[in-house]
Amino acid sequence: MDALILSRMQFAANISFHILFPTITIALCWFLLFFRLRFVQTRDPAWEEAYYFWTKVFALTFALGVVSGIVMSFQFGTNWPGFMEKTGNISGPLLGYEVLTAFFLEASFLGIMLFGRGRVSERVHLIATFLVAFGTTMSAFWILSLNSWMQTPAGYEIVNGQFMPTDWLAVIFNPSFPYRFTHKLLASTLTASFLIAGLCAWQLLKGSATRGTHKAMRSAVAVAVIAMPLQFLAGDMHGLNTLEHQPAKVAAMEGIWETERGAPLTLFGIPDSEEGTTHYAIKIPKLASLILTHDLDGEIKGIKEFGDSAPPVGPVFWGFRVMVGVGTLMMLVAAVAGWQLWKNRRETQVRLPRPVLWSLAGMTFSGWVATLAGWYVTEIGRQPYIVYGALRTSEVATSVPPPMIALTLTAYIVVYGLLLVTYIGVLKYMAENPVKHAPVPVTGADLGKAGV
Repeated sequence: MDALILSRMQFAANISFHILFPTITIALCWFLLFFRLRFVQTRDPAWEEAYYFWTKVFALTFALGVVSGIVMSFQFGTNWPGFMEKTGNISGPLLGYEVLTAFFLEASFLGIMLFGRGRVSERVHLIATFLVAFGTTMSAFWILSLNSWMQTPAGYEIVNGQFMPTDWLAVIFNPSFPYRFTHKLLASTLTASFLIAGLCAWQLLKGSATRGTHKAMRSAVAVAVIAMPLQFLAGDMHGLNTLEHQPAKVAAMEGIWETERGAPLTLFGIPDSEEGTTHYAIKIPKLASLILTHDLDGEIKGIKEFGDSAPPVGPVFWGFRVMVGVGTLMMLVAAVAGWQLWKNRRETQVRLPRPVLWSLAGMTFSGWVATLAGWYVTEIGRQPYIVYGALRTSEVATSVPPPMIALTLTAYIVVYGLLLVTYIGVLKYMAENPVKHAPVPVTGADLGKAGV
């Protein structure tokens, strides 16, 4: 393997690990804000128990996201120095805004959110929770703005080989950004929903549920039921935008090799890039054209139309099917659980059949699978470009010897694998051994007794 392939693998390993945690925290903090608001409104201790438990999950997840994000940012310099050299006038400010949002807004108010109960007023504590939630969303805003610009670049000119911004609004709100940002926020909402519902289901199965478990379970399932159809709608709109701006990616997603009208939808098959065909394909006539162009006889360009500018077909083809398949399964599980909860909506405690609880527990991390599959479709489908249509990935790769990259790649995989197993193990332990009441607020008298 040469430096280009190894650098791509290393960056993929880093971003695959990192993206798991922001995908949870972006939406989880809005759940925390809802739990806190409900406690303020009702003074029901169950809502505060839910808030307290999931705040600890948020803190753990946030910490891993920040640390892995710092490591990932160094990859731009170590593995892709040419990228920063050529696009730094655009990517630098956008990354800088994200850092300001993440570290100055989120991290500052995270301390108040975690440790301020009893030390600040209820209103200040609530505002701190809101600002952390807002900060996580703004972090996603800037990162996805940069990523979308790399997919559909706009508002720039090239001067002496460097990308120079000519219109910052066009850079930030580039053609694919609204669709990608919406799609990602909904993905985070569903990931957090299934994480909450899955851990709550595990608590109910293991007999470790608290009063807050029932509140959190109902909230998570309700949000999943609403968000899942919206995600499919957003995905459809995102697909239409991708067809307009990145038709080669769509051709790879659908396994369409020749340009044709009334293109069939390939449900399954084995794409073969050497022969330019999909073996054992199961197809539905004209459905791809109907979905992508909203016309039964709409034209879709084939992969062969793009020559050496076409992305690798296999990973994009299968990644798309994993994403849609897992998303469909999530929708079915959410619908069944939602119906069961609706039938027993007048009961204070959640009563779900054990098969439904096991299904939810088994789908705890399903959002991760769908998110990673979708992310691979997005990133691999952009190849061979790093800035689509303007800058090839091979032009900006590092010149570091391949053995050195292979060594650090191996180290990253080992460390991240251990961290991931540990993270899941800690969540399991927290679910099975919850604190069955919210902590008692610290008062001025307590601080005096402690000599503070």
